[in-house]
Amino acid sequence: MTQFSEGPNLMLRCSCRTAAVLIAGGLLLSFALIPSAQAQSGPSDQTQGEQQSNDQAEGEAQSADQAKAKAEEERAKARAVAEYAEADAKLPRGAGAPECVWTGRRITSLLWRDDIDTANRYIGLYDRFGCSQEHLKVAFRCVVQQGPIDPKAADRLASRVHGCWISPKEPTQSSQATTGATGKDGTISN
Repeated sequence: MTQFSEGPNLMLRCSCRTAAVLIAGGLLLSFALIPSAQAQSGPSDQTQGEQQSNDQAEGEAQSADQAKAKAEEERAKARAVAEYAEADAKLPRGAGAPECVWTGRRITSLLWRDDIDTANRYIGLYDRFGCSQEHLKVAFRCVVQQGPIDPKAADRLASRVHGCWISPKEPTQSSQATTGATGKDGTISN
Protein backbone atom coordinates (compact mmCIF):
# COMPACT_ATOMS: atom_id res chain seq x y z
CA MET A 1 0.00 0.00 0.00
CA THR A 2 2.82 2.21 0.43
CA GLN A 3 3.27 2.25 -3.25
CA PHE A 4 -0.16 3.57 -3.82
CA SER A 5 0.18 6.16 -1.13
CA GLU A 6 3.44 7.47 -2.52
CA GLY A 7 2.01 7.90 -6.07
CA PRO A 8 -0.57 10.55 -5.28
CA ASN A 9 1.83 12.34 -2.93
CA LEU A 10 4.52 12.35 -5.56
CA MET A 11 2.12 13.68 -8.11
CA LEU A 12 0.95 16.33 -5.72
CA ARG A 13 4.52 17.36 -4.98
CA CYS A 14 5.32 17.59 -8.71
CA SER A 15 2.17 19.60 -9.34
CA CYS A 16 3.07 22.05 -6.60
CA ARG A 17 6.60 22.42 -7.87
CA THR A 18 5.38 22.92 -11.42
CA ALA A 19 2.88 25.49 -10.28
CA ALA A 20 5.55 27.31 -8.24
CA VAL A 21 7.92 27.34 -11.21
CA LEU A 22 5.18 28.65 -13.51
CA ILE A 23 4.19 31.37 -11.03
CA ALA A 24 7.83 32.40 -10.50
CA GLY A 25 8.40 32.44 -14.26
CA GLY A 26 5.28 34.52 -14.77
CA LEU A 27 6.41 37.01 -12.13
CA LEU A 28 9.87 37.28 -13.65
CA LEU A 29 8.41 37.77 -17.09
CA SER A 30 6.02 40.46 -15.87
CA PHE A 31 8.87 42.29 -14.09
CA ALA A 32 10.92 42.12 -17.29
CA LEU A 33 8.06 43.50 -19.42
CA ILE A 34 7.12 46.42 -17.14
CA PRO A 35 10.21 48.59 -17.90
CA SER A 36 9.95 47.97 -21.66
CA ALA A 37 6.22 48.79 -21.59
CA GLN A 38 6.99 52.04 -19.78
CA ALA A 39 9.65 52.89 -22.35
CA GLN A 40 7.17 52.26 -25.19
CA SER A 41 4.35 54.20 -23.59
CA GLY A 42 6.26 57.48 -23.82
CA PRO A 43 8.58 59.70 -21.87
CA SER A 44 8.35 60.24 -18.18
CA ASP A 45 6.52 63.21 -16.66
CA GLN A 46 9.70 65.28 -16.52
CA THR A 47 10.58 64.72 -20.17
CA GLN A 48 6.93 65.27 -21.17
CA GLY A 49 7.05 68.68 -19.50
CA GLU A 50 10.27 69.52 -21.30
CA GLN A 51 8.79 68.33 -24.58
CA GLN A 52 5.66 70.42 -24.07
CA SER A 53 7.72 73.54 -23.34
CA ASN A 54 9.86 72.86 -26.44
CA ASP A 55 6.72 72.37 -28.54
CA GLN A 56 5.26 75.60 -27.13
CA ALA A 57 8.47 77.53 -27.93
CA GLU A 58 8.48 76.13 -31.48
CA GLY A 59 4.83 77.07 -31.88
CA GLU A 60 5.51 80.62 -30.71
CA ALA A 61 8.49 80.92 -33.08
CA GLN A 62 6.36 79.65 -35.97
CA SER A 63 3.55 82.06 -35.15
CA ALA A 64 6.06 84.94 -34.95
CA ASP A 65 7.48 83.92 -38.35
CA GLN A 66 3.97 83.66 -39.77
CA ALA A 67 3.07 87.08 -38.40
CA LYS A 68 6.25 88.56 -39.89
CA ALA A 69 5.54 86.92 -43.26
CA LYS A 70 1.95 88.16 -43.19
CA ALA A 71 3.08 91.71 -42.37
CA GLU A 72 5.58 91.60 -45.25
CA GLU A 73 2.85 90.33 -47.57
CA GLU A 74 0.56 93.18 -46.49
CA ARG A 75 3.33 95.73 -47.13
CA ALA A 76 3.91 94.26 -50.61
CA LYS A 77 0.19 94.47 -51.38
CA ALA A 78 0.04 98.07 -50.18
CA ARG A 79 3.13 98.92 -52.24
CA ALA A 80 1.60 97.35 -55.37
CA VAL A 81 -1.70 99.21 -54.87
CA ALA A 82 0.22 102.47 -54.42
CA GLU A 83 2.24 101.83 -57.60
CA TYR A 84 -0.91 101.20 -59.65
CA ALA A 85 -2.59 104.29 -58.18
CA GLU A 86 0.49 106.38 -59.01
CA ALA A 87 0.51 105.12 -62.60
CA ASP A 88 -3.23 105.73 -62.96
CA ALA A 89 -2.84 109.32 -61.70
CA LYS A 90 0.24 110.23 -63.79
CA LEU A 91 -0.33 108.39 -67.08
CA PRO A 92 -3.05 108.36 -69.74
CA ARG A 93 -5.49 105.44 -69.70
CA GLY A 94 -3.60 103.49 -72.40
CA ALA A 95 -0.51 103.31 -70.20
CA GLY A 96 -1.85 103.90 -66.67
CA ALA A 97 -4.53 101.20 -66.52
CA PRO A 98 -3.54 98.45 -64.07
CA GLU A 99 -3.55 95.77 -66.78
CA CYS A 100 -1.31 97.95 -68.96
CA VAL A 101 1.06 98.70 -66.08
CA TRP A 102 1.34 95.04 -65.10
CA THR A 103 1.91 93.64 -68.59
CA GLY A 104 4.02 96.59 -69.74
CA ARG A 105 6.44 96.33 -66.82
CA ARG A 106 6.63 92.58 -67.32
CA ILE A 107 7.40 92.98 -71.03
CA THR A 108 10.06 95.59 -70.29
CA SER A 109 11.73 93.29 -67.74
CA LEU A 110 11.62 90.33 -70.11
CA LEU A 111 13.14 92.36 -72.93
CA TRP A 112 15.91 93.54 -70.60
CA ARG A 113 16.72 89.94 -69.70
CA ASP A 114 16.74 88.93 -73.40
CA ASP A 115 13.65 86.70 -73.09
CA ILE A 116 12.25 87.84 -76.43
CA ASP A 117 9.89 84.88 -77.01
CA THR A 118 8.07 85.34 -73.72
CA ALA A 119 8.00 89.12 -74.19
CA ASN A 120 6.34 88.62 -77.60
CA ARG A 121 3.62 86.50 -76.02
CA TYR A 122 2.97 89.23 -73.45
CA ILE A 123 2.91 91.87 -76.20
CA GLY A 124 -0.07 90.05 -77.71
CA LEU A 125 -1.84 90.31 -74.36
CA TYR A 126 -0.76 93.95 -74.00
CA ASP A 127 -2.32 94.72 -77.42
CA ARG A 128 -5.57 92.95 -76.51
CA PHE A 129 -5.93 95.25 -73.51
CA GLY A 130 -5.61 98.26 -75.82
CA CYS A 131 -2.47 99.53 -74.11
CA SER A 132 -0.13 102.14 -75.58
CA GLN A 133 2.61 100.68 -77.80
CA GLU A 134 4.38 104.04 -77.78
CA HIS A 135 4.60 104.11 -73.99
CA LEU A 136 6.07 100.59 -73.98
CA LYS A 137 8.77 101.68 -76.43
CA VAL A 138 9.62 104.83 -74.47
CA ALA A 139 9.74 102.97 -71.14
CA PHE A 140 12.05 100.29 -72.53
CA ARG A 141 14.27 102.97 -74.09
CA CYS A 142 14.51 104.65 -70.67
CA VAL A 143 15.60 101.37 -69.03
CA VAL A 144 18.20 100.66 -71.71
CA GLN A 145 19.66 104.17 -71.71
CA GLN A 146 20.43 103.95 -68.00
CA GLY A 147 23.03 101.24 -68.52
CA PRO A 148 23.61 97.77 -67.09
CA ILE A 149 22.19 96.37 -63.87
CA ASP A 150 23.65 93.59 -61.78
CA PRO A 151 21.76 90.49 -63.00
CA LYS A 152 21.51 89.20 -59.42
CA ALA A 153 19.76 92.38 -58.26
CA ALA A 154 16.20 91.71 -59.45
CA ASP A 155 14.80 94.37 -57.14
CA ARG A 156 16.93 97.03 -58.86
CA LEU A 157 15.59 96.00 -62.24
CA ALA A 158 12.02 96.11 -60.95
CA SER A 159 12.61 99.53 -59.42
CA ARG A 160 14.15 100.88 -62.62
CA VAL A 161 11.37 99.45 -64.78
CA HIS A 162 8.70 100.96 -62.53
CA GLY A 163 10.45 104.33 -62.48
CA CYS A 164 10.76 104.34 -66.26
CA TRP A 165 7.15 103.25 -66.64
CA ILE A 166 5.86 106.13 -64.50
CA SER A 167 8.12 108.83 -65.96
CA PRO A 168 10.14 107.51 -68.91
CA LYS A 169 11.93 110.78 -69.65
CA GLU A 170 13.53 111.11 -66.20
CA PRO A 171 16.00 108.46 -65.02
CA THR A 172 15.37 107.25 -61.48
CA GLN A 173 17.90 107.86 -58.72
CA SER A 174 18.34 104.16 -57.95
CA SER A 175 19.10 103.39 -61.58
CA GLN A 176 21.70 106.15 -61.79
CA ALA A 177 23.56 104.50 -58.93
CA THR A 178 23.65 101.14 -60.77
CA THR A 179 24.94 102.50 -64.08
CA GLY A 180 28.13 100.71 -65.15
CA ALA A 181 31.28 102.01 -66.77
CA THR A 182 31.86 101.95 -70.50
CA GLY A 183 34.40 99.64 -72.09
CA LYS A 184 37.53 100.62 -74.09
CA ASP A 185 35.55 100.82 -77.33
CA GLY A 186 32.93 103.10 -75.77
CA THR A 187 30.20 100.45 -75.47
CA ILE A 188 28.32 99.58 -72.31
CA SER A 189 28.84 96.01 -71.23
CA ASN A 190 25.80 93.92 -70.25
